[in-house]
Amino acid sequence: MDKFTTLTGVAAPLPIVNVDTDMIIPKQFLKTIERTGLGKGLFFEMRFDEAGVEKPEFVLNQQAYRKAQILVAGNNFGCGSSREHAPWALLDYGIRCVISTSFADIFYNNCFKNGILPIVVSPEDLEKLLDDAGRGSNATLTIDLPAQEIRGPDGGTVKFEIDAFRKHCLLNGLDDIGLTLEKADKITSYETKLAEVQPWA
Repeated sequence: MDKFTTLTGVAAPLPIVNVDTDMIIPKQFLKTIERTGLGKGLFFEMRFDEAGVEKPEFVLNQQAYRKAQILVAGNNFGCGSSREHAPWALLDYGIRCVISTSFADIFYNNCFKNGILPIVVSPEDLEKLLDDAGRGSNATLTIDLPAQEIRGPDGGTVKFEIDAFRKHCLLNGLDDIGLTLEKADKITSYETKLAEVQPWA
């Protein structure tokens, strides 16, 4: 998993409440267990019409936001079914950070396990960030995880809270497998001792 320290990138505004995981990645894209290639299906029904043609009004289809790395979204983002494909699709598209006033619990946890930083802010701060994100190609935000702050294009800052353990994992690029591998020496030592006292095991 890639480390997350400081990210400066274009922020796309998506002021829609209750964006569920089926909106993020529709069910027809769930046939794979690969984490790559899902970016093409991200927000598929909002991005494309029935003929597969881009809808020009959707934010990620607009030239200024095609390479957005940050999403500023409405309340209760990631609700619905518990599909891990949702953060996979965001990450494959290039989104490393989602900002909202609240997230569904399972989606929130899955983000951390896949190197995406979900940030919870107050409704007042979200309005400021949506305004920043509405500036097109000038909608650049800096997400400073060590300092736990978001810096806007005009120099304004928004502080955010994050669990210390989750922060540690993102800063060091540790998913569940990485956390286990940190203890590889202890695991090997235990297995060696176990083989000595229980050779039949």
